[in-house]
Amino acid sequence: MGGGVEEWTQERTLEKPANQLDLSEEELNEEITRILTSNNPHAPQNIVRYTYKERTYKPMSTVDQLAVHCVLEGNLIHKDSDEARSQRAQQGLIKGQYTMQTSLNLSIYKDEDPGEEAVEMVEGEGGVNEEMGDEESNVRKERKLKNQFNFWDRGSQTLNNPLRCTMYDVYTEELQLQEKNKEKQRTQSSKEDKRETKLLLIFNYLTSFFFFFQSDDISKLARVSTNMERMVVQNIFDDIAQDFQYFEDSADEFSEGGTLLPLWKFHYSKAKRLSVTSLCWNQKYQDLFGVGLGSYDFTKQGSGMLLLYTVKNCTFPQYIFSTDSSVMCLDIHTKMSYLVAVGFYDGCVAVYNLKLKTMLPTHKSSVLSGKHTDPVWQVRWQKDDMDNHHNFFSVSSDGRVVSWTLIKVLKEYVYIRYTLSLKRLDALSPEGAETVDSGRCIDFHKEFDNMFLLGTEEGKIHKSSKAYSNHLIQTYNAHNMAVEAVRWNHFHPRVFISCSYDWTVKIWDHTVPTPMFTFDLNAAVGDVSWAPYSSTVFAAVTSDGKVHVFDLNTNKYKALCQQLVVAKDTSQLTHIEFNPVHPIIIVGDDHGYINCFKLSPNLRKKPKVSLLTLSGFPVK
Repeated sequence: MGGGVEEWTQERTLEKPANQLDLSEEELNEEITRILTSNNPHAPQNIVRYTYKERTYKPMSTVDQLAVHCVLEGNLIHKDSDEARSQRAQQGLIKGQYTMQTSLNLSIYKDEDPGEEAVEMVEGEGGVNEEMGDEESNVRKERKLKNQFNFWDRGSQTLNNPLRCTMYDVYTEELQLQEKNKEKQRTQSSKEDKRETKLLLIFNYLTSFFFFFQSDDISKLARVSTNMERMVVQNIFDDIAQDFQYFEDSADEFSEGGTLLPLWKFHYSKAKRLSVTSLCWNQKYQDLFGVGLGSYDFTKQGSGMLLLYTVKNCTFPQYIFSTDSSVMCLDIHTKMSYLVAVGFYDGCVAVYNLKLKTMLPTHKSSVLSGKHTDPVWQVRWQKDDMDNHHNFFSVSSDGRVVSWTLIKVLKEYVYIRYTLSLKRLDALSPEGAETVDSGRCIDFHKEFDNMFLLGTEEGKIHKSSKAYSNHLIQTYNAHNMAVEAVRWNHFHPRVFISCSYDWTVKIWDHTVPTPMFTFDLNAAVGDVSWAPYSSTVFAAVTSDGKVHVFDLNTNKYKALCQQLVVAKDTSQLTHIEFNPVHPIIIVGDDHGYINCFKLSPNLRKKPKVSLLTLSGFPVK
């Protein structure tokens, strides 16, 4: 002990940590209740599953709260299994012992006393092993305790199936079925009304036929026969007309992509070996469109054609004009819808008047009036000048942009009022020689009439104005090959689009020298066009026979629709145009065929708000 005070006799003092809170007596006596639940705090609450009934993803109503804390791999086996029996046989146990033990175990599981009958039955079969002592046999006869780890005596936690309101589902399906039946009845009644109207019109036309035949005036039969032909064609292709007006692809509800529904196919038998070189819709009569036919191969040049079709009659053109040279481009006047400007492969430009019965153009350029020396690739109508004379622009490979004015003094002719030469200094030339760019396409601004864009065969895009005759405002190094098309956006004043045979489509802001978007379509792009109903939708055609439709408001990285229109081994697509009113497009190929398609709902979505945001600036 060393004479010191024993430790157990010392008084104990209470030591508190320095950071311990000082609580009052009431706070110390306050009871704090804690509620423990069986829910797993780490269980996820945002699990979704796909329901095949409703065909959509929905969050799970119940989440499995079972948490496994420990799992041990054991080496125990069931005693009644084949493995246990083989081990017992190897240990030298006799059949009688095994039978007695089994009967005892079964009686214990049933909470019953095996009694003497079971023991006597075992002994009768062979007796108890004499090597086992009396003491051991008495232990075997005693009642064993119940095994507390026997899984037969314990319940397991299972996942309860969620409740299903089958009655609500049945009522919902019944209501949907009734609505579908009502819609079918309305559609059927409208079809019957239309058929009755058509039959009545046919009867009236037949009466008119009889009247004109009696009057011996054959010239009056032309209009009546045209209307009769349209009625017959519409009856033949009634299913296509119904699809054009009523069909909607229901698959668009389950994906962001879309499809093109084939409608009519236009072809003129005398234009088999000609390619579709230009397409243009009539802005006043939205069912009428013009088709330019010619050849892009300079070794196979010959005659061409100017055709005008209507969707009311896909079997034969409404107007046919034969030309001595290939038609390379055309444009229909927006207000004077009967005037059609045409550019030819030989460098001439001409204007056709659909009101006149002549097959010759009313205006045509010549060598004296200063026609182009190379093919004319694009023509565009402009607003009338101060003298109310019609005028249009043309661009050619000879490097000139020419404004043509239609006047009439002693005879109708066209004369040049404006000329822009695409001359520039060649930076690669050591002497700084001038080179002339070959014009390929042109488009004028929707709001500022003086501003226009020029695409060249060298892959450049020039921005210029009608106020300058020998000056370019800006030049964009756009593509590596010829620019096939350049078009201003219908809604945004700063955005335009271009395409080229270098497989790319590019979207530009004319105030920025680099493109905002670049899309690689893996094939030569022949034409691109903005949609008239949305500032973010455009379509392009490629040489592999595909139509690509994009919507930047939905997806800025890939097309919503890539559909094969013609076999790429036999023909390739050349041009595409959106209808100004209806949700349809026309596509031309190098075999003279024009296919009409209807856009599915996902491809013709209009913006829900008045202003969108496209790369940082507002869009209508």
